[in-house]
Amino acid sequence: MSMIRFVASDGLPGLAASLARGGRRVLVPVEKPAASKPSVVFAPWEPGIAMTLAKATVPPKEAVLPECETLMTFRKNRDAADLNQTTVELAPVEAAQPTVVFACRPCDARGFAALDKPFLEGVYADPYYRARREALTVVSLTCATGCETCFCHWVGGGPTSPVGSDVLITEIEGGYVLQAMTPRGEELLGATDLADGADKFPLAEAARKAAWASLVPAPDLKEAAASLRAVFDDAAFWEAETARCLSCGACTYFCPTCYCFNITDEGEPESPCGGKRLRSWDNCMSSRYTREASGHNPRPQKFQRMRNRVSHKFWTYPENWGSFLCSGCGRCIANCPVCLDIRAIVLDAVAAARGKAGA
Repeated sequence: MSMIRFVASDGLPGLAASLARGGRRVLVPVEKPAASKPSVVFAPWEPGIAMTLAKATVPPKEAVLPECETLMTFRKNRDAADLNQTTVELAPVEAAQPTVVFACRPCDARGFAALDKPFLEGVYADPYYRARREALTVVSLTCATGCETCFCHWVGGGPTSPVGSDVLITEIEGGYVLQAMTPRGEELLGATDLADGADKFPLAEAARKAAWASLVPAPDLKEAAASLRAVFDDAAFWEAETARCLSCGACTYFCPTCYCFNITDEGEPESPCGGKRLRSWDNCMSSRYTREASGHNPRPQKFQRMRNRVSHKFWTYPENWGSFLCSGCGRCIANCPVCLDIRAIVLDAVAAARGKAGA
């Protein structure tokens, strides 16, 4: 059996505080007040912070893929003897800070696993992502029950899925059972003074089974990729599915698995201040996302952009990497201002493909 530890019901904040010692950054879920409704975001632990165990409104993706990051700084230096000759001075990127994402949900941890494939397992590994990923430890809190917008079990996950987690926390009566899922998780738990929890593990297993029992049975999505391929050129289908879409991009910005980005150079490279190259999140639902320098846009209509988004998650990414580019967290559904539901789009595509095949 893997390493098991136990902490009392009021002990998780103290555990987060202890993990933050020694220069480690610990990102914990905290409630952020807002004019309309409060949100839960991940913020660095600090003394006095009010940690919550509610599911975060936004995923902790920024731990490995920041919303905006500096890839490098640069400055041109002219040769005083020959002004036509210049050299470019590049500043090295700082090393990644050891980080713990604390009390995220299994769908968030699964998001990290999904991002790993294109960023680490492709032809070229991304050095910026890799540095942060190697410095990251993921401590997930299993869900006690499903909710209306969650569909993790549709896409291969579940309320207690260990994929992407180094430590899995499960609430039981009187406290929490912490189970190491990876060597990194064992190292983290081994460095704490938490009590052994092996005798309480059966209670954790029972709680996990109860969480699964609360779920509505999931449809079989094995036909999803072929179905999306079959309806890809059916403009009428996609126009009907996305008629309400505002192209606001909420579905991408709240997604733990979306990873499209843009790269821009800013500053004055020939001034004393120099310039910098930035990588920022991009939004595939934006009309400017694929617009070329010539002004041509291969996806000028919003239905084409939604078609690209859904097809990537349930067709082309699975073809390349063997799993869906979706962790079923449901944030795209919960945060859509016009209540578009990606589950309905995929199921409608399956039904439409079956109809075409039977015609």
